[in-house]
Amino acid sequence: MLAKYWKKIGMLILIIACVFNVMNKLVHKLSLNSEMLSSAQYVYDQQQNEENNENNTN
Repeated sequence: MLAKYWKKIGMLILIIACVFNVMNKLVHKLSLNSEMLSSAQYVYDQQQNEENNENNTN
């Protein structure tokens, strides 16, 4: 009997896995505000490192 329905069972497992993946991403999604703040902090830190490296070489 399992041999007769293996495609349907596989498709059901695939659909459940996809739904679980999407729900997991929605639950753990960062807000846009925190994404923008972390990006701005990273760019600021990179600029500070470049300035420090230029000051140390001169």
